[in-house]
Amino acid sequence: MTEKTGLQRRAGLLAFVICLLLMPVGHALMVLNEHVVHGGKFVGAVVLGLMGMGLLIQGAAGRSKAAVATLLGLLGGILVWTGWVEFSFVWIAEKLSVPPQMEKGEVVTKPEYLVMLSSLGLLGSIMLMLVLGPTRCQFFAWFQRRLGMRQVLKQATAHASARPIAVTAFMETVVIIWTFYIVLLLAYDPDIAGDRHPVTYFIAFGSLAWSAFLFAKLMRIKVFDHAIRYAIPTVIILWNFVEIAGRWNLFKEIWVHPVDHWLENTVILGILALAVLLYVLDGRRDRRSRTRVAMLEAGPLPIKDD
Repeated sequence: MTEKTGLQRRAGLLAFVICLLLMPVGHALMVLNEHVVHGGKFVGAVVLGLMGMGLLIQGAAGRSKAAVATLLGLLGGILVWTGWVEFSFVWIAEKLSVPPQMEKGEVVTKPEYLVMLSSLGLLGSIMLMLVLGPTRCQFFAWFQRRLGMRQVLKQATAHASARPIAVTAFMETVVIIWTFYIVLLLAYDPDIAGDRHPVTYFIAFGSLAWSAFLFAKLMRIKVFDHAIRYAIPTVIILWNFVEIAGRWNLFKEIWVHPVDHWLENTVILGILALAVLLYVLDGRRDRRSRTRVAMLEAGPLPIKDD
C-alpha cells in the first residue's frame, strides 16, 4: 500500500472519530463552564464563542489547506454553538425563571432546552432559505430535484462567488446541531409525543440506520476536507440515538458529569487530540486537498448530483 493510498483510506475514519468525540467534549465543556466557573459562566460563554469566532476567521481568511480550514470551521462551530447559542438560552431561561420539565421528581429537560424550542420558526425560515438556494448538499439537492428547481439553481451557482470552505463547515455544524436539537425536543414534548412514544423510537433507530448508511459512504471519501464535512451530519444523526438512549437510562452519560468521570473524559479528550493531530498531518500531505484549495481560489466549484 502506498503512502498516498493509506492517507486516503483513513481520511473518512479520522473525520468520523474527530466529529464523534467532539460531541461528548462539547457537552462536557458546557457543563464545566456552567457548574465549575458558575458565577462567571456567561463570561466564560462569551470567551468560548470568541475562541470559536477566532478559529473560523483563521480558517476563512488564513492560508490554511482545505483540510485544516474545514477542521477550523468545525471547531469554531462547536465552540460558538456551546458558548454563544446554548448559553444564550440559559441566560433567557434564568432571566424568565423558566422551570425545568420534571418526571417522577427528576429533571428530564432543562429550562434552556425548553426555551430553545421557541426557535423552531426561525430554524424553519433558515431551512427554507437553504432548500431554495444554491447548494452542494445532497440532502437539499434531493428536495430541489423534487421541486424541479435544480437546473435553475445550478446556473445561479455558476455565477456566484465561492464561499470559504471553513464557513461552509461552520454553518453546517451549527444548523445540523440546531435542527436535531429541535427534532428531539419536539419528540420529548409530552403534548406532542414523549420519550417513550413510537415516534421517538422511530427517530432513535431511524437515526441509527441513517447514520450507518452515511458512514458506509463516508468510508469511501478520500479527500480530507470533504470527509470532515460528510462526517458532521453522519455523527450528529448518530448522536440522536445516543441522546435518546441516554434519555431512556440505557447508560450513564459520563460527559454530563465530567468532574465525577474526569479520567474517562480525559481519555476521550486525549484520543480526540491524537485524531486531530493525525488528521492535520495527513491533510497537509494530501495533494487532492491542495488541488481543491487552488480550485476554490480560482472560482466556484461545479455542482454534481451524485
